[in-house]
Amino acid sequence: MGFFFGKDIFSVPVNGKSRMKTLAHGRDLMICSLSFDEGGMGPSHSHRNTQITAVLSGRFEFTLDGDTAVLAAGDSVYVAPNAEHSLICLEKGEILDIYAPQMEEYE
Repeated sequence: MGFFFGKDIFSVPVNGKSRMKTLAHGRDLMICSLSFDEGGMGPSHSHRNTQITAVLSGRFEFTLDGDTAVLAAGDSVYVAPNAEHSLICLEKGEILDIYAPQMEEYE
């Protein structure tokens, strides 16, 4: 695994209002692009991975360990391993999620 070509990367539905593309991944690192329609959600969850979420467009209400903030283009959030987090899309947009190590389903 070294090169990942856009023509070979397809989005998959996450739920009725969001889609995900896995842009690149390897044992130690993974990056995904997620597109959300207004009202789309990432339900509350946690995982063993460190995560950084960067907002490319739109507006999102992001909750991290009980603290909530509205994030817009240019904003980002660091999610420590096992931290509870969720989001609600307030305005149609796109985010990047970066995970270290890659998510278990890709191992």
